[in-house]
Amino acid sequence: MAGREKAKRNRSVITRRRNFLGMGAAMIVPSVGFGLQANGQTMPGVRVRFAFADSEMTATLNDSPSARDFLTMLPLNLTIEDYSHNEKIVRLPRKLSEEGSGPFDNERPGDLCYFKPWGNLALFYGDYKWDGLIRLGRFDDGFDPLLIRGNFPIRIEKV
Repeated sequence: MAGREKAKRNRSVITRRRNFLGMGAAMIVPSVGFGLQANGQTMPGVRVRFAFADSEMTATLNDSPSARDFLTMLPLNLTIEDYSHNEKIVRLPRKLSEEGSGPFDNERPGDLCYFKPWGNLALFYGDYKWDGLIRLGRFDDGFDPLLIRGNFPIRIEKV
């Protein structure tokens, strides 16, 4: 009987420690996560400006490891290029985290994505469906500047 009581007491201590650690993580994570919400929801107030060809666009990022990793690179001065008939691309200086990535649905123009195989941003102004993408966010007020043909220097920075 003494062995059962000891095991029960040990389980109780472990449960209390887990609960305490869980509360500590809940207090720490929001300050690190820019006020993020779980499950890929948008990060309120975390917006990124794309300035090129005498135009500007802003995008609101979602809550994902890839989007947070992208934020750590900013500001960036790169080149935006025409690619295909539905998107422009920006080649990043390094690959982003792919942690937690997986297929998503409801693809539509105005999405800001990361293309895992090449390690570049994909800024969509037309319909698309492609494997290997991670959605980082959406453009806030349309995507008309993406329709300007050509390659341009681009400045990407947190707003």
